[in-house]
Amino acid sequence: MLVKGDVSINKLILLFVFDKMEVPISENTILDICCSSNSWINYMDCKPVVFALLDNSFIYKIKTSEGYLYSITTEGRICLADFYVQIPSSLREEISLFVKNNGAKYRKKQERIADYFMNKDGTYTVFLKIIELSKPLLELKIVVPNRQTAKDIYKKWEDKADDVYAGIYEDLID
Repeated sequence: MLVKGDVSINKLILLFVFDKMEVPISENTILDICCSSNSWINYMDCKPVVFALLDNSFIYKIKTSEGYLYSITTEGRICLADFYVQIPSSLREEISLFVKNNGAKYRKKQERIADYFMNKDGTYTVFLKIIELSKPLLELKIVVPNRQTAKDIYKKWEDKADDVYAGIYEDLID
């Protein structure tokens, strides 16, 4: 029987999370789900486990303009299927419930990217992006007069991105 915190159980936990998320996820999302929002894996153990899964071809990485996304491979799914029962059933249920309740939020968060920076003239440029299937769907750069306006747009982007995209698309297609 494996013990929580054991490298093998940590690998299985990560494979289970990748399987349940059903889409490639960023390293920050992995760390948030497994270490910050939950205590399934110790933060210091999480990154080495990700790299071990990569080395063993149980997960793969996809290069994007924002970094890398990680997803489970066929070999990873086979391994998970073979050793699924080694993950305590209570933990499997907890992970499944967490992903069911929060998976869409995490997917949306990594697909809606916002940033801002100050220009030489004191104005700010806000960079907004929607990514779908690891490819940009929409990219916007907006110059605003001050930092507060930039921060407000930055904070609203995740919730408003779909409406903005729909509005632009409808206006241009009509």
